[in-house]
Amino acid sequence: MDETGEEGAACSAWDNSRCEGTVYCQARCPRAYDDDGRPYIVRSLEDDDADALLEMYDAMDGEMTTLGLPPRTRERCERWLDGLAENGLNFVADIDGQIVGHVAAAPADDRNPELVVFLHPDYRGRGIGTELLKQLVAHVDERGADSLRLTVASGNRRAIHVYDNLGFDVADRLRKELEMTLDLDGELARRVKQPPAQRSSTE
Repeated sequence: MDETGEEGAACSAWDNSRCEGTVYCQARCPRAYDDDGRPYIVRSLEDDDADALLEMYDAMDGEMTTLGLPPRTRERCERWLDGLAENGLNFVADIDGQIVGHVAAAPADDRNPELVVFLHPDYRGRGIGTELLKQLVAHVDERGADSLRLTVASGNRRAIHVYDNLGFDVADRLRKELEMTLDLDGELARRVKQPPAQRSSTE
């Protein structure tokens, strides 16, 4: 029921396509579908997610590391995640209680925080990473940041394609990596915060 008292304008079960939002909504609706039509939730990382998040990273082999992240040993990975949890803004993709994706921006209170995003190997290529990035953009913009920045291996064409489509620009080209930035004064930050009923099919 929306603020006018009419049925059907707000979210119902998993179908949030008609949701027009309320003053109580988050920066971006946490409900989403992957490219196979499977529903999932993007939510803030909680203290009791530590083991489940570490399990997701344990499932990644060495070929999935980029620029030394995530750290390859369990102990170093745990310390890295503890640092992100303490100093960063963290969100996870949750499918039926399983964490399948993680995105973070750190430092959380920085005007230009740096982001990282990783997915469970069984859930890549389903649009979950793109949704995690949109969630991060919406929430970081809501906190008043000016931009987001990232570093990506120059050979990681899939990731570069995703970042480019979202509006990230190349800020610097190094020997084996690219530094990219997203200006949060741009159109993307406004679009990703629209309620589902106002979005285009690509948002």
